[in-house]
Amino acid sequence: MAFHGSCAAFGDDAVVLLGPPGSGKSDLLLQLIDRGFELVGDDQFELDRGRVRPAFRLDGLMEVRGLGIFHLPHRPSAHLRLAVHLDGPAPRLPEPRTHPEFGIPEIRIDPVTPTAAIRITWALEAACGRKTQSCGAFAS
Repeated sequence: MAFHGSCAAFGDDAVVLLGPPGSGKSDLLLQLIDRGFELVGDDQFELDRGRVRPAFRLDGLMEVRGLGIFHLPHRPSAHLRLAVHLDGPAPRLPEPRTHPEFGIPEIRIDPVTPTAAIRITWALEAACGRKTQSCGAFAS
């Protein structure tokens, strides 16, 4: 099934960036790639049995607003672990949330926050059990 959003992976663990057009998905994707993530798909992705992959004919393509469309090395698929909804400021100590369609942890991030890419990296680590919390979105 195809969805609108952007996707990056760290190893085989993927995060999808969701939000309306112009919300900053591709810009945040660019920041994640600069932090060592791999492109899975920009603008659209497909999900099948928990694995995410680029939408047909968009593999390896990424739009960088103001520069154009780039060809990048990309990961053909990855295990979907985290959904990030691009929104305004999130609650200070959010309750754990599950994405209603994907059945995975979901967080809300303000994409213009300078630490947005770092927060997503930490959230992915927590969603995969590599970081722990005492309270918040991934506390057990």
